[in-house]
Amino acid sequence: MGGSEENHAGEKLVGKVKEGIGNLTGNDKLKAEGQTDQAKASAKQGVDDVKDAAHGVADSLRNEKH
Repeated sequence: MGGSEENHAGEKLVGKVKEGIGNLTGNDKLKAEGQTDQAKASAKQGVDDVKDAAHGVADSLRNEKH
């Protein structure tokens, strides 16, 4: 899922920036928000990876029938 992977990478980057700024400024809330953003992006990527794998298996099964 090309666009989604890029989107997730962007979300991770935003999270890293927030975390970094939070570290630099001593803002624990911003730091935690950045870490949360990164975790969400990783989880979304994992879900997309599972969906892609499931589609691949389904396609393989369809091709075996023909």
